[in-house]
Amino acid sequence: MTILLVPGYMLDATLWDDMRERLAPFGPLAHADLRHDSTIEDLARRALADAPPSFILVGFSMGGYVAREMVRQAPERVRALVLIATSTRPDSDAVRQGKRAVAKAAPSVSFAGLSRTAIASSLHARERGNETLIERVRMMGVRLGGMAFRNQSMVERPGDLHLLDAIRCPTLVVAAGHDRLRGLDEAQELHAGIAGAQFAVIEDSGHMIPLEAPAALCDVVVPWIARLSDT
Repeated sequence: MTILLVPGYMLDATLWDDMRERLAPFGPLAHADLRHDSTIEDLARRALADAPPSFILVGFSMGGYVAREMVRQAPERVRALVLIATSTRPDSDAVRQGKRAVAKAAPSVSFAGLSRTAIASSLHARERGNETLIERVRMMGVRLGGMAFRNQSMVERPGDLHLLDAIRCPTLVVAAGHDRLRGLDEAQELHAGIAGAQFAVIEDSGHMIPLEAPAALCDVVVPWIARLSDT
């Protein structure tokens, strides 16, 4: 069974590199391309168009919004859903204003990746001076480029709390214990809103769980997928 991995904002397929070896035995790994569209609906539509007929879906952060929209557009194709460090809440007014500012930037403005300050703010306190990790995240943005930055910055994340009860596939919600971007209460809302969902917390991680705590994340996700495979 293919595992389709959906990254977060200005992150590419290398987000999952440290998990690849433990996920690969379950089937081929595929990656959603979030470079080209500026709405959750269009991002989901493109990902579905490129995906196999059925798959296990894993969404991180912004990718969690895209993954849930994929379930809404094609519920019969999604065998199971893993939501990591994401939320069901809409963008705040401050976030919307920031996105409008980015949208007005001239296409000729060069893009050198997300700022080190912004990246560090997403990490566990102990990792905020980890230049290797910060540079790894920054280079993902560089590879994606300025057009992807403008497209993704224009994506409005609508609140979908009222739509969660339509998700019927097996679901695992994973949160980080030291996530300053997406709090535990947001993950708990997702867990409560999706019937039968399982819930896990990676205690010793900031927002970037696949990079900060890949082994701990695999320790949660891999047995859960294995149990699905046994049913």
